[in-house]
Amino acid sequence: MKIALASDHAGFDLKMGVAGYLRSRGLPFEDLGCGPGETVDYVDYGAKGARAVVAGDCDRAILICGTGIGMAIVANKFKGLRATPCSVEYAAEVSRAHNDSNCLTLGGRTHTLELAIRIVRTWLETPFEGGRHTRRVQKISDIENENFK
Repeated sequence: MKIALASDHAGFDLKMGVAGYLRSRGLPFEDLGCGPGETVDYVDYGAKGARAVVAGDCDRAILICGTGIGMAIVANKFKGLRATPCSVEYAAEVSRAHNDSNCLTLGGRTHTLELAIRIVRTWLETPFEGGRHTRRVQKISDIENENFK
C-alpha cells in the first residue's frame, strides 16, 4: 500500500510527524507538499492527494489542514474518494470497516501528534468488513455516477 501525504501550511508540522511514523513502519508514501515556510491553499494540496489516489499512483491518502474539514470537502469532490475527517480512533476504525474510507483527513490545529498517530494506525490497520457495508458503499458510487443538471 502506497499513501499520498499532503498538507497545507496549517498541517505541515503534523504532516512531518505522520511522515516520520509512516517511515518508521516502513510504509511507502509520497509527500506531495507543502514545504516548510510556504503559505498555500489547502484546496491545491487536497486535490493533489485525491488525484494521486484516483490516478492509481497511490492506494490511499492522508491529507492535513487546520481541521481536516477543508481537505475532506475537497477530496470528496473526486469520484471514487471517500474522505473521512477523524478526530478519534473509533471514527477511523468505522470509516474503514463500514465506509471503506480511502482518504483520511486530520487537523494540524486540532490533533496532537500522539492522537494523529493513533488515528492513522487504526485507519491503516482496519480492514473493510464488506457484507452489508458493500451495498452501502456501492450506493455512494451510484450517486457519483448520476448526471445532475
